[in-house]
Amino acid sequence: MATAAGTAAVPAGGRPYRRSRPRCGPPRLHRLRLRATAAAAAAASSSPLAPSTSAPPPEGGGRLVAELVGAFNELTERMGEELATSSSSRLLFRALKLALPALRDGDGGRALARALAVAASLADLQMDAEVISAGILREALDAGAVRMRDVKAQIGISTAHLLHESLRLKHAPSKLDILDDESASALRKFCLTYYDIRAVILELALKLDMMRYLDDLPKYLQRIKSLEVMKIYAPLAHAVGAGNLSLELEDLSFCYLFPHSYDHVDRWLRSQESECKALINLYKEQLLQALKADDELNRIVQDISVQGRYKSRFSTMKKLVKDGRKPEEVNDILGLRVILEPRCDGNSSGWGPWACHRTHEIIQSLWKEVPGRTKDYISQPKENGYQSLHVAIDVSEPGRMRPLMEIQIRTKEMHRFAVGGDASHSLYKGGLTDPGEAKRLKAIMLAAAELAALRLRDLPDSDRGAGNCNNPAFRQLDKNGDGRISIEELTEVMEDLGAGGEDTTELMHLLDANSDGSLSSDEFESFQRQIELMRSLEDEDDHYRKILKEKLHTIDSAGLIHVYRKELGDKLLVS
Repeated sequence: MATAAGTAAVPAGGRPYRRSRPRCGPPRLHRLRLRATAAAAAAASSSPLAPSTSAPPPEGGGRLVAELVGAFNELTERMGEELATSSSSRLLFRALKLALPALRDGDGGRALARALAVAASLADLQMDAEVISAGILREALDAGAVRMRDVKAQIGISTAHLLHESLRLKHAPSKLDILDDESASALRKFCLTYYDIRAVILELALKLDMMRYLDDLPKYLQRIKSLEVMKIYAPLAHAVGAGNLSLELEDLSFCYLFPHSYDHVDRWLRSQESECKALINLYKEQLLQALKADDELNRIVQDISVQGRYKSRFSTMKKLVKDGRKPEEVNDILGLRVILEPRCDGNSSGWGPWACHRTHEIIQSLWKEVPGRTKDYISQPKENGYQSLHVAIDVSEPGRMRPLMEIQIRTKEMHRFAVGGDASHSLYKGGLTDPGEAKRLKAIMLAAAELAALRLRDLPDSDRGAGNCNNPAFRQLDKNGDGRISIEELTEVMEDLGAGGEDTTELMHLLDANSDGSLSSDEFESFQRQIELMRSLEDEDDHYRKILKEKLHTIDSAGLIHVYRKELGDKLLVS
C-alpha cells in the first residue's frame, strides 16, 4: 500500500528558541490537566443522571482519574500494539498512579506536563514500558516527591535500576575538566560502554526536556548546558539511532551558544520556507501518484512512502560556514524522501536497487534534473555502508526562482541504516571506534532487549477476564476481571491518587448511566470519548491560533507601527 507520509518531526521553522520557548512535548500531553478537567465536566453534563442545573466539574479524584486515563491512553497509543502488552500496560498504569499525585500540585501542573512530555518522547522512540515509566517518575524523583524505595516496591527493580543509572549519567559531564572534542569523545565512549543503553536513551529524552526550558536558567548556565548537549548528548542521540532527537538537541544548543548566528540562519530559512512547506506537500502528492501509477515499479515493490523533509538550523549553518557553500548551493531546503519496500520472493534479491533506479527515471519524467548534482550511493556506497540515491531537481518556473529540491531514494533497509539502525556506523559517530567494542555493545543491547521482553511479555492466559474487553484502560481499573468497574475498584484507584470517598461517589454518579452501581465498558468508553473530544478541541484551538497569528502578523507588518519600529531600530543601530 502506498502512502504519503507526514513530514519528519524535525524542529525547523518558527521563532528562535531563545525568544519563544517551544512547547514541551506533544500538544496533547502538554495541557492534559486542563483537558481532563474539561472532559470530566463534559461527562457530567452529558450523563442522564446529571442534575437539571449545570453541575460544576468534579474536582479532586474525578479530575485525577480523567488525567490518569487520558495520559495512559495517549502513551499506549504512541507505543503501538506490539509494545503495549498487558504486562506493559499494567506497569505504565502503576507508574502514572504513583507520579500523578506527586506532581499535580505546586506549579500549576508544569512538572506533570514535563514528565508526560518526556514519556511521550520515549514512547515515540518505541522504548519499552520500563523506560517510559522511568521517564514519568524521574521528575518526581528529582523533586523529592517520590523515593527510590517507593519505585522499587510499587513499580519494580528494573525501573528503579534505570532511574539509578540515569541519575549517574546526569553527573557524567562533571568528570571532565575541559570539554574539548577529545574529552567529549572519550566520555561518550565511556557512557556507551559502561551504562545501560536504555538509561542513556532516558537521559537523552530528559536532556531534550531540559533544553526546551533552558530560558529558566541564568545565561551562563544556559551556555554551559548547551555546550554539554552539543558535545556529548547530541552525538550520543545519533549513536543510539535517535536521529530526530539529535537534530532538535543540535538546533536548541546552536540557538543558545551562537544566538546571533542562529538568528541569521533562522531568518534566511524562514524566508525560504514560507512557500516551501506548501510546495513540499504538493510535490509529495504529485510524486506519490506517479509512482503508484507505474506498473513496472509496482510489480517489484509492495509499499511506497514519500516523506517531506525540512532543513535543521544547525546543519544549514554547517553547510554555509564549515563547508563554505553559497546559499544557492544548499540543495535540500526543499526535500523529499522516497522509501521503497521490495516484494519478497525467490527472485527479489536485486529488486531494491532496481526499484530505486526506476523511481529515478520516473522523477526525471516529472521534473528537470540538475546535471552534475546526482549522487548514486547505491551503485557506489559510502565507506561506512550508507546507500541512497540523491537527485537535485530544478522546480523553478518562468519568472519565479525557487530553491533546488533534493529527492533521496532508498529502500526500507537502506533507510534503517541511514537513520542509525546500523550499530557499527552510529556507534562510530558516538565515539566508539573500536570494532570489537562496538560488536560487544551491540550484543549487550540485544541481550537487554531480550530480558526486557521476557519481563513484559504476556503469558497465554494473561488477557483473560475484563469481560473480553479490549479497552486497556478499562482493564486496569477492572481488577477482578468481571467486565465491570465496581465502586470498590474505583475507590482503590482514587485512594492511590490521594482522593477521598466522596470523590468516588460523585464520579460514579456522573458516569453510571443506568444507576446499577458499577461502570460497564460502554459507560467507561463514553467517558473516554469526552476526554478525546476536549483534547481535539484544544488541538484545533492551537491550530487556529497559529493561523490567526500568522495572518495578523502579516497585516501588522504593513502598518505604520511596524514602519516606525523598523526605522527606529535601524537608526539606533546606526547611532
